[in-house]
Amino acid sequence: MLSSNVIDMPPFHVMEIMEKAQELERAGHHIIHLEIGEPDYPTASHICEAASKAMCAGETRYTHSQGIPELRKAIADNYNRKFELDIDPNQIIVTSGTSPALLLLFIALLEQGDEVIMSNPHYACYPNFVRALKGKPHFIYTKEEEGFVLDPSQVNYSISARTKAILINSPCNPTGYVMNSRQLAQLAECAGDVPIISDEIYQGLVYEGEDHSILEYTENAFVLNGFSKLYAMTGWRLGYLIAPSQYVRTLQKIQQNFFISTNSFVQHAGVAALTGPQDKIHEMVKAYNKRRLYMLERLKKMGLHVRSLPQGAYYILADAREYGASSLELSWNILKQTGVAVTPGIDFGDGAEGYLRFSYANSIENIKEGMDRLEKYLKSLRGI
Repeated sequence: MLSSNVIDMPPFHVMEIMEKAQELERAGHHIIHLEIGEPDYPTASHICEAASKAMCAGETRYTHSQGIPELRKAIADNYNRKFELDIDPNQIIVTSGTSPALLLLFIALLEQGDEVIMSNPHYACYPNFVRALKGKPHFIYTKEEEGFVLDPSQVNYSISARTKAILINSPCNPTGYVMNSRQLAQLAECAGDVPIISDEIYQGLVYEGEDHSILEYTENAFVLNGFSKLYAMTGWRLGYLIAPSQYVRTLQKIQQNFFISTNSFVQHAGVAALTGPQDKIHEMVKAYNKRRLYMLERLKKMGLHVRSLPQGAYYILADAREYGASSLELSWNILKQTGVAVTPGIDFGDGAEGYLRFSYANSIENIKEGMDRLEKYLKSLRGI
């Protein structure tokens, strides 16, 4: 008999929509992908060359469970330089993407019934990680006009003896919101002895305001980050966890038992990503911003309201409640009727029900075509 943990686990709707969209493509339909959070840029050539060189040099064996020293140093140097920190490379555990890092962390922190505070809306998979470890997600409903960001006073009120962590994500999926210095400082202060888990996977993809790390405001924090988004390396599966020193040995033992180590040659590619030329990143960020501004204007003209400006990542969460209460049903209908794949808000919690998430990690030409198809379909629903 299957565990109730998996029987009750909801599907990741965006993946099911993407898979159906791919099925339609194989049948000859032209699909515009605005659902998935994956860069449309290839991985930079110097990164690929570093991986190839490492493989040819025999870097195909197990590594230190925390990751090769060169990569941990490059990660620490990057954070220290960017945010004026003093992270020791020994605080870093290299993982096969950020999801394994989150799993390591929750295994280390949670007992049955322990709580993790998070916003609603939230990244779709967060609650499922917590529940899989017999913990309980404690949702705080957030306001669109405030960027769907956690209110420190509500966080303070929600902390109990069972609270083991506060989970944040900035730049945020699905909203694109970027927490500012004041918000991060206030959250760190109200957290007290409760550690903050900060998912910073979209760090560097910021178009307005400033990029920050929670580590600027507190040492009682765990940072999740990786190479998938900023370096267009989603399929490489390379991430890392920065942890307070007193937790590292425990996390390392879990890594040794469950994952052994991360792919050796992929880690060498990560070193090249951090220490090599960054011009491709600047090119991507400039293009994403152009797409962001274009998509925002088109969505607003369609009557899909966006009440808080998305400043980072590559997502826009738009209010589509005018077109029905079920975002899932609307997403499927849009795909079937227009060939445009979008993500239903319900994926991110009932606080985003009735909303649609649009990804602008696609070419401006495809975005224009997708917006044209969507506008025509929505006008038909309104009888225009």
